[in-house]
Amino acid sequence: MKAGYHELRDLEDRVVLITGASSGLGEQIAYQAAKKGAIVVAAARNISKLREVAKACSEFRGKKALAVSLDVANPTRIEKVIDQIKHQVGAIDVLINDAGFGLMQSALDFDMTVAEKMFRVNVLGLMYLTKYTAVQMAKQRRGAIINIASVAGKIATPKSSVYSATKAAVIAYSNALRLEVKPLGISVMTVNPGPIRTNFFEKADKTGDYLSKVNGIVLNPELVAEKIINAIGTAKRELTLPHFFKAAEIGYTIFPKLGDFLTANVFNKK
Repeated sequence: MKAGYHELRDLEDRVVLITGASSGLGEQIAYQAAKKGAIVVAAARNISKLREVAKACSEFRGKKALAVSLDVANPTRIEKVIDQIKHQVGAIDVLINDAGFGLMQSALDFDMTVAEKMFRVNVLGLMYLTKYTAVQMAKQRRGAIINIASVAGKIATPKSSVYSATKAAVIAYSNALRLEVKPLGISVMTVNPGPIRTNFFEKADKTGDYLSKVNGIVLNPELVAEKIINAIGTAKRELTLPHFFKAAEIGYTIFPKLGDFLTANVFNKK
């Protein structure tokens, strides 16, 4: 008998919750899910922008779409939102944890209150959402959890110490969780993208020129979103983009000293 998550290859009328859905990659994931006939629940702090996203989602296939105000740094609010979604549109079939932020700054200069907030949003918020949602999924014996990590969680570079630490935590948590919930019919996939052309860098990059320096490898958020949605319902454990970063990760693991030299000198564009 196939595991429950295989049923989610068809997203028609499935409830898909996406955090960080008011802009950037999260917004594009919402549109791609809506095109597949999903009932999209778009969550973020910017409710006015979310309403625009939800309206656009509902226009693709005429399906209901919700805009839900959510600060993932607030565990109490997370519980209430999960219950609210179940009451309004049903139990969540797919959870996509995209909410998060970064800041390119050296560890010695980093404001530790910002570091704490980054862990609260990027890691703990994701864990709270995942736990409460997975409990519901376990009752259904079906579900898919997709955690947006980063290639920075695999290969750390200068001025990414705190951000890389949060994403490495997401990857480690997801790897263990995958093994725990697979018997319950729930799949877990991490997405490890390189730089994506979104407003993420408006906050992360104080210089304003990082994307131009790495222009040759910058990803299109719409194409990344499409690949993510197409992987739902499969046993794929991780998606690393661009694909050459997967080879770079293997090389970094086998030849760590060379990897340190390259990341610190040749590939450091911050």
